Amino acid sequence: MKALTEFIDRLTSWRIPWAEVMVIHRNETVIRYRSGLSNLEEETPIEEGRIFNIYSMTKIMTCVAALKLVEQGKMLLNDPLSAYLPEYADMNVRKRLPGGKLEIERAKKPILVRDLFTMTAGFSYDIGSPSLKEVAEQTNGRVPTRAFAEALAKEPLLFEPGTRWNYSLCHDVLAALVEVVDGRRFGAYIREEITGPLGMKDTAFDLSEEQQSRLLPQYEYKDEQGRPVRKDGNGYRLGTEYESGGAGLLSTVSDYALFLNALTNKGTSPDGVRILSPAMVDLMRTDHLTDRMRGDYNWEQLKGYGYGLGVRTHASKAQSGSLSPLGEFGWSGAAGCMAIMDPDSGLTVMYAQHLLNNQEPYIHPRLRNIVYANL
Repeated sequence: MKALTEFIDRLTSWRIPWAEVMVIHRNETVIRYRSGLSNLEEETPIEEGRIFNIYSMTKIMTCVAALKLVEQGKMLLNDPLSAYLPEYADMNVRKRLPGGKLEIERAKKPILVRDLFTMTAGFSYDIGSPSLKEVAEQTNGRVPTRAFAEALAKEPLLFEPGTRWNYSLCHDVLAALVEVVDGRRFGAYIREEITGPLGMKDTAFDLSEEQQSRLLPQYEYKDEQGRPVRKDGNGYRLGTEYESGGAGLLSTVSDYALFLNALTNKGTSPDGVRILSPAMVDLMRTDHLTDRMRGDYNWEQLKGYGYGLGVRTHASKAQSGSLSPLGEFGWSGAAGCMAIMDPDSGLTVMYAQHLLNNQEPYIHPRLRNIVYANL
């Protein structure tokens, strides 16, 4: 796959400090390539086993964690969320009146469990909202995941639940739902039910001292300076005890690829560890958008894709211009990593970089087409 290695080299000579790609076809790693510098100041080349923020690629694992509970009959997608998180029983919603004035009204529809998966609950992604600032003060900066969900319920919704799509804190609330339904802390549940059984040793919300030594510097590309500037930390981590189901995990390329490949194999790893049933993986990659929601789901790089239970899913080749088959699914993260899972081709792609202002609309569709053209 010369075209792929050349593309990765092109990215790292352009504006991405380092980039890495791992392609697994029918459980065999067919290409693994990395280039660039992990530390620009010290000019260190990128090496194996380095840990980075996967941000919103956490969402895939959070949804799998919650779907396991659906499989076990512990909750249903069509249950009202308030059956488990009572603070969501009587929600307020912002309504714009004909004259443009905003009014706060009582929501007519309940938030359903499915609305958390599909980003249709009506939440925003405002991590600086008054209620979230307040819970940070009240808990002395700890913000346990369950306390976060209680606080968010005080904020008015942007729309009636189930009527529109908005990328938001839905999956962070989903993590709190898992805690309540299962009884364990979200990170412990993830470790005992998913990462542990799959042999993933480097994927967690908090790192050991040894792992901390492998954590990569993070950069942000400053257009006005024309260069990447060091910017460490995770702005979505609202407190020391906050396990963000939406953006909190750290991982490595090799580690997260184990999880992605199990989903490519319809929920079971090559050595027989089952994290989801094939039927649930198919439900996860079914497009759950209505026509009304499609207008909200309008990111350039997602043309021709629908949205399933926490993942993009390929729905129209004519619109996407993508060489992948329909039903290819995955998601990406704020610093530019991307997952491709494709049960029909037996293909898994884990792409990684650690740069905010990540150039996703340019990189991801091109990367996908290069991989599929060479399959």
